[in-house]
Amino acid sequence: MAVKYSQGTALLAMAKASLKAILRSPSAVVFSLGFPLVILLCFGFIGDSTVSVKVGVDSATDTHSYLYQQLLKEKSLKLVTDKTNAELASELKKGHITAILKVKELPATDNIPSNTVQVYTSTAAVEKIGVFNAILNGVIRNADAKYYSHASVARIEPLITLPGRRYTTIDFILPGLLSFSLLSAAVFSTAFLFYGLRQTLVLKRFFATPIRRLHIVLGESLARLVFQISGAILIIAIGYFFFGFTLVNGWSTFFEMLILTALGVVVFMGFGFVVSGLANSESTIPLFANIITLPQFLLAGTFVSVDVFPTWLQYICRIMPLTYLNDAFRKVAFEGLHLWNLWLELGVIGLWGVIIYALAVRVFRWE
Repeated sequence: MAVKYSQGTALLAMAKASLKAILRSPSAVVFSLGFPLVILLCFGFIGDSTVSVKVGVDSATDTHSYLYQQLLKEKSLKLVTDKTNAELASELKKGHITAILKVKELPATDNIPSNTVQVYTSTAAVEKIGVFNAILNGVIRNADAKYYSHASVARIEPLITLPGRRYTTIDFILPGLLSFSLLSAAVFSTAFLFYGLRQTLVLKRFFATPIRRLHIVLGESLARLVFQISGAILIIAIGYFFFGFTLVNGWSTFFEMLILTALGVVVFMGFGFVVSGLANSESTIPLFANIITLPQFLLAGTFVSVDVFPTWLQYICRIMPLTYLNDAFRKVAFEGLHLWNLWLELGVIGLWGVIIYALAVRVFRWE
């Protein structure tokens, strides 16, 4: 009696064989696990550092006051004016801004402007508030020197510190590190694998078996998914237990990060399929792959916040799928948002998935 061919068994066999091949490949292990872990350890031991000084402006601030106009000219200070007071308070408690500023103008004395300044900060921004205070005091000293007055142009009220969750460098670095490791591994490994299988006629031999083409792709994809999720677990665990990476909701946050990892791998593999289809030789694969990965490594908020770039460049940053995966990881891990709160991030990543796989279907070659 003939035994019915099992597509499911064939799929799992393909995944098992591919996973063994990945584990036996030094380059795959180094770039997927070794390289990210080295960066993680480096940034973890360096400790916390200031990325930028971003300050919210209270709605009661007199934006026509002399002092506020002087603060606008300070290049090292970014004033946030497009949020409500409630939104600013939420951003402050999460450590996304350094302080909230309220400036009031008083009647001038002897033609010398007079202002009162109230600054609100939180325990989440305790490392950065000193930088802002230095900037604020510097602006006031320059104004005082201009008027040669014994009285200062501004009086700073006592600092008010609100409770907040401490935002450390590892909370910013680890999500970016994880995202980029997914992108680079998915693009390079997928591109090299399918190009190699096509050149050595292994794919052609697969066609002589009953396994469907879709199951060949799914088997390879499943292997990479298992490998990358395993790597993500290791990276998150080291960050959490050794460097205090924040998983605000515990296990639920951890599992949601793994779901995001799986989504990222699936979408980024599409770029690998495109590269393998476009490449005419093995030497051109790194060229095409780096065109995809390098700009995102530099501009997608991987290790430096998108906010530090010029406004025109931020528009480019906001097109890249890695930017939204970075934002999703950080919002889930530190802010405690859930996947159903990330409609923008998931929508853009999903749209990229549709676009890239539509392109992959057109350029991908089996022979």
